[in-house]
Amino acid sequence: MADSTLTKREKQTPATAERASETPVFVPRFDIVENETQVLLVGDMPGVDEASVQIDLDGSELTIRGSYVPKAPEGYTLNFQEYTSGDYERSFTLGNTIDRAGIKAVVKNGVLRLTLPKAKEAQPRRITVKAG
Repeated sequence: MADSTLTKREKQTPATAERASETPVFVPRFDIVENETQVLLVGDMPGVDEASVQIDLDGSELTIRGSYVPKAPEGYTLNFQEYTSGDYERSFTLGNTIDRAGIKAVVKNGVLRLTLPKAKEAQPRRITVKAG
């Protein structure tokens, strides 16, 4: 992956603003893969769905937030919980080669997939040679 495409931040404390609740904040782990036309981020955020994920792009800063509140199935009461509920937060810095208008996000079964297309100018191309 080119240095200017995407920068991830390691072990940064999330939630730069003061939080109103006492829920823990987890830093979700992401796999980052790339081909000639796009960068794909795949992150685990157990318990989240499309209504509980928020993705913001402010300049070159891409921030992902999500929340999980355990719910017992209808007709049941939660007696014991081993998985800690809380919020998720992670930030990435995008390089100039990402087409910000084309970013897409899909969440399914607690897995968030972000597709970051590369700008046409950043994609490799073949130059046709003509006899002259």
